[in-house]
Amino acid sequence: MVGLSYADAVAIDAQLDQGQTVTVHVVTSTLSEPRITRNIIAESPTGNADQVVVVGAHLDSVIAGPGINDNGSGSSTIPEIAEEMAELGIKNRQQVRFAFWGAEELNLLGSEHYVNTLSNAELGTIKANLNFDMLGSPNYVRFVYDGDGGGDPDAAGPPGSAQIEALFNDYFASQGLATDPTPFDGRSDYGPFIAVGIPAGGLFSGAEGEKTVEQAAIDGGTAGQPYDPCYHEGCDDINNLSTKALAELGDSAAHATMTLARSRTGFFEDGSFRTPARAGLSAQRSFSSQSAA
Repeated sequence: MVGLSYADAVAIDAQLDQGQTVTVHVVTSTLSEPRITRNIIAESPTGNADQVVVVGAHLDSVIAGPGINDNGSGSSTIPEIAEEMAELGIKNRQQVRFAFWGAEELNLLGSEHYVNTLSNAELGTIKANLNFDMLGSPNYVRFVYDGDGGGDPDAAGPPGSAQIEALFNDYFASQGLATDPTPFDGRSDYGPFIAVGIPAGGLFSGAEGEKTVEQAAIDGGTAGQPYDPCYHEGCDDINNLSTKALAELGDSAAHATMTLARSRTGFFEDGSFRTPARAGLSAQRSFSSQSAA
């Protein structure tokens, strides 16, 4: 598929309106070939391998953008958490699996491949997925994935997701910081996990959506402007980053990761990390993803 600019289209339309015959010459150079991309997976040396917390972020960016916020901000946060855990000598009760996903921008190919190639038994060991995608938007809001479906009951995460949401919200509240819910709309790498019933949660600082007056009054920034004015653009470079957002959301990401890794009990009233129901799992594995962040 090829296209032309809006300005060229307007010029052609104007000539057509005048009854002129318009001839358009299109010259393009294209390449179509198989490409290989990879996920990078690392596991903590301690923790129960039958109770795994997958902490993920995508490595790729869109072709047009350098990808410093989307998603250098998320994928750089994860190794920082791992380094801190190592330096602190954290002894996990649950194993932490750090996942750097490939090809998120191409409909979540990396995370979808990962989930779809695990056996039911392997999936049963994954007790939670934390996803960190865009943590440093310049006009940011502290968005927490809406695990309990408070904003949209039809978009609630699998059982356990509400508890993960509360973990983030409680941390921010302890710091005197406000949060907003953001729905599980399929735009990032939590999608394949929630599709097979794995509890999920995470953080997001906003993309092309515009900050509301109410959000600006609470969080600062500029109402009526995008959370990230360089979302999927060439200007998503090192200057397109709020270090304040990255510090606040990064601290919350570390808190949630270490809390889940060291928790003596699971999400539920009986203290368990319940294994997602496997009935109909094969059917659940097929899901459609929206355009990725």
